[in-house]
Amino acid sequence: MERLPGFNVANFLEKRQLLVAINCIAALSIFFFGYDQGMMGGVNNAKDYIDLMGFGHVDPVTEEPIVTDSLLQGGIVSVYYLGTLFGCLGGGWVGDKIGRIKTIALGSVWAIIGASLQCSAMNHSWMICARAVNGIGTGILNAIVPVWATETADHTSRGQFIAIEFTLNIFGVVVAYWLEFGLSFIDNGNSPFRWRFPIAFQIIPLLILLAAVWFFPESPRWLVKEGRVEEAKFILHRLRGSTGDDLARANSELHDISNIVALESKESKTNSYIQMLFGIGSGELHTGRRVQLVIWLQIIQEWVGIAGVTIYAPTIFRIAGFDTYKSQWISGLNNIFYMFATLICVFTLDRIGRRWTLYWGAVGQGIAMFLAGAFSKLGQDATANGEIDKANSYGAAAAAFVFIFTSVFGATWLTVPWLYPAEIFPLQVRAKGNAWGVVGWSIGNGWLTLLCPVMFQNIGSTTLHIFGACNILAIPIVWALYPESNQRTLEEMDLLFAAPTPWVWDAEKTFARLKEEQPELVQAAKRGDHVVDPEAGILVHSTTPKPEEANHTESELNESP
Repeated sequence: MERLPGFNVANFLEKRQLLVAINCIAALSIFFFGYDQGMMGGVNNAKDYIDLMGFGHVDPVTEEPIVTDSLLQGGIVSVYYLGTLFGCLGGGWVGDKIGRIKTIALGSVWAIIGASLQCSAMNHSWMICARAVNGIGTGILNAIVPVWATETADHTSRGQFIAIEFTLNIFGVVVAYWLEFGLSFIDNGNSPFRWRFPIAFQIIPLLILLAAVWFFPESPRWLVKEGRVEEAKFILHRLRGSTGDDLARANSELHDISNIVALESKESKTNSYIQMLFGIGSGELHTGRRVQLVIWLQIIQEWVGIAGVTIYAPTIFRIAGFDTYKSQWISGLNNIFYMFATLICVFTLDRIGRRWTLYWGAVGQGIAMFLAGAFSKLGQDATANGEIDKANSYGAAAAAFVFIFTSVFGATWLTVPWLYPAEIFPLQVRAKGNAWGVVGWSIGNGWLTLLCPVMFQNIGSTTLHIFGACNILAIPIVWALYPESNQRTLEEMDLLFAAPTPWVWDAEKTFARLKEEQPELVQAAKRGDHVVDPEAGILVHSTTPKPEEANHTESELNESP
């Protein structure tokens, strides 16, 4: 095949240019995801929205929202994550059936319908149903877009690409927040336009995504699975290069994908969601263990405090003693700091690894949450005693530590829980494995956004202390259960998870033992050969690579740390 049929960017771009183009489209989906999350923070403060949904009112003197039904307010926000839970499971299944490109288009259409229903909602029942529909579309996109991006990227730079995409994610949060802040000045913030237009605005990136994705290449791995080998070969040549060593590497990768797809047909009966969850028939692949790890990492990500800070930041700043106007622009400024902090991860994630990124993030976030909660409480007490100067000082200190929290989170915990599922699963279940990660994110977000308004209403600043404690608990959990995935290939993950226990020290000990006893296994893994079989266990490989792979093996080993 000399070119793909019709207009396709793969016919004109190659290697890094093509990878950047693919990640720009992926980033468009991630931008929508961030915008959709940040949008509800401003919507929850709109007077017309509060009155129409019936969960409270706005104080005519202070202009502060007064929530009388926090369960309804939290339910409207959290039902979205129920939709993402079902959407991601459907997206993972559909993505393996009809391909990555068509599934991205399907998710875009579904999200457009959900956004249209939301911006036209006339009561809370309508809004709840619309949020669920929109959540399904988001779940489909979240399940398949990272898979498409990682299946086209090289394993040595996947962390950097994902980190860049999540900078766009927080840019979406920033755009949503400042758009709603500006609209709050129209008609003194009482107009329905203040909340209906921001919801409708998310349709724009979705329409661009829907129109553009058809002109991008399909995943080579999915094409091989469908028997479209020539098309997959052409795309791999464009992605990796079509001359010299690049051509040999691309051909070797195609050979490895073909071998894994052949194995997949043998294992297909053990790849259902239920069998993955409980590890039925996975043997030494320990798929069930990996599913539990990605689910709980996403849940922990939300409970370190970011779900509460993103959506209820104005509430936190009001607790700290700021008036409504000041708390809103401080929240917007906090999101800008958050966005720029994500750039730190671009330069550190592939250097210090996933575990150390989570370690220093949890320490910084925990300290920031404890101090933000403490200064918020001092600010409240000072306000009650009429000590306005002290209250302002304490409030400023609380705001500063919320800034520090979001900056540290953006540089650490934002990216790793989304990257980890794309790295640790065998290729034959990667889409479904990533879907399980989105399930964890949906559970964590839905659970927390439902509880947050209740917690802030009843225990106030103590909520931040709970978040701080969750950060401290996260450190031993990561240390004991989450092996390092940085700079390891997909098949090396199979060796890493071959240990009979879930403990990290056993995983590393088993990997080191296999490396010492059977060095040919690690060499085979670096070539991309399959080294663990669910029925036979650890496979035996010849120490001599196949002739057509000799150059590829040598270059891979020289590049690997």
